[in-house]
Amino acid sequence: MEGRLGANGATADDEVTSTVLHLIRTSQARTRSELSRVGNLGRTVVSRCIRELIDVGLVIDGETTISNGGRAPRELCFNADAGALLIAKFGATAVSVGVTDLAGKMLATAGSAWQIEAGPDESLDYVVETMRSVQPKAAGRRVWGVGVGLPGPVEFATGRPTSPPIMPGWDGYDVRARLGVVFDAPVWVDNDVNVMALGELRAGAAVGERDVVVLKIGTGIGAGLISEGHIHRGAQGSAGDVGHVPVIGTALDVVCRCGRTGCLEAVAGGAAIVRDGSAAAADGSSPFLADVAAGDRSIVVFDVIDGAAHGDSACMTLLTTAARHIGDVLATIVNIYNPSLVVLGGAVTSAGDSFLATIRQQVYLRSSPLATRDLRVVRSTLGQLGAAIGTAHMVLDELFVAGCLADGAPLWDLLT
Repeated sequence: MEGRLGANGATADDEVTSTVLHLIRTSQARTRSELSRVGNLGRTVVSRCIRELIDVGLVIDGETTISNGGRAPRELCFNADAGALLIAKFGATAVSVGVTDLAGKMLATAGSAWQIEAGPDESLDYVVETMRSVQPKAAGRRVWGVGVGLPGPVEFATGRPTSPPIMPGWDGYDVRARLGVVFDAPVWVDNDVNVMALGELRAGAAVGERDVVVLKIGTGIGAGLISEGHIHRGAQGSAGDVGHVPVIGTALDVVCRCGRTGCLEAVAGGAAIVRDGSAAAADGSSPFLADVAAGDRSIVVFDVIDGAAHGDSACMTLLTTAARHIGDVLATIVNIYNPSLVVLGGAVTSAGDSFLATIRQQVYLRSSPLATRDLRVVRSTLGQLGAAIGTAHMVLDELFVAGCLADGAPLWDLLT
C-alpha cells in the first residue's frame, strides 16, 4: 500500500485505516455511514479501508441493521478470531500463562508455583514451554503479540526490568528479544500492577472510570495509576512504586528488600506479615501460629489471615497494623492524585472486611475532604484473573495503536 510516510514509519493511509479499525474494534462506529460521520472521513476512503481490513481478515460483515430510508446498512464487526495473543504474568512466587483471541477473551490458561528469583533464563524457558502447551487452544491462529507482566520496575519503552529488588539476575534483561525470537511476534513487558490496573479498567471494578488507583497488596506492595482512562507509567515506567515509600514512625532497623529501611512493603507487605507472624509463633505470643509452626512447615500469609479469623489477637494486631500503614500511605496518594476510585487487590486483601475497613478509615481520616468527597475504596472484582486480562489488553492497546506496531512497523506488515 502506497502513501505519505507518517509518524513511526506509518503512511498516512496506514493511519486512516488504523483509525477505521479502532472505531470498529471499540464499537464507536458499526456501519460505513457511521464511520464516515464519526471519523470525519469520505465514503470512498471508508470503502477502501474496509476492503483492506476485510481482505486481511480483521473485519467481517455482520447482520443488516434497521434502515432509516433506502438500503439497509450492514453492520461491520471486528474479527477477534483473526489471531491470538500469548500472555504470562509473574508474581514473586507464582506464574500464570494464557492464550487469548484479539479481543482479549481468554481461550486457555495454565499456572503454577514459581520463584521469580530463579532468574530470567530458567523462568522464561518455563514460560515458553507453558505457552506452547496452551497455544493449540487457539486452533491454529497466528500469534500476533506476546505480553508479560513482571513483579518489579520495568522500563516500558525497552521491555527491560530495571533494578528489580526481588528479581536477581533480571536487571536489564531483554525479555522482548528472548520471546520475540521464539514466537516471531512483537512483545510488550510491563510491571505486574500496571497490567492488573488495566484489567480492572477494561473488565473489572474500574470499568467506566477515568482516574483510578489500583493497589496490589501481595508479597510486596505496588500501585497502578490510571489517569484520564490510560495507564500512567511516568517518564521511565516506575510510576506507582509506592511499596518503597517510607512509613513515618516505623523502626528504622526494618530493612526492605531494596536495601533501604522503613519502606511500606517492609512493614506491611505479605512478606513482612509472614516475618512478624513467624516471630509471634516463636515467642509464643500467637498460639495459633505456634501450632502451625509445630506442624513442621513454614508460616504463610494465609495462616496469619486464618489466625485472625479464629480470634488470635496477635494475628489480628499484625493485620490491623499493616492496614493502618497502608491506609496512611494511600491517603498521601489520594491527596496528590485525587482519584475517583481506589481498587485493592492481591493476596493480603483476602484478610476480609475488617482489614479493608481499616484501610478505608485511614484514607478518609488522613485525606482532604474534597479528595474523599466522592471517593470509593473497593476490593478487586477480578482477583488473580485481573492481571492476566490486563496483560492481554496491554498488548492489544499497543498492537492496534494508530498506524504502527512495535518498532514503527505498520499493522498489516504483521499479516504479510
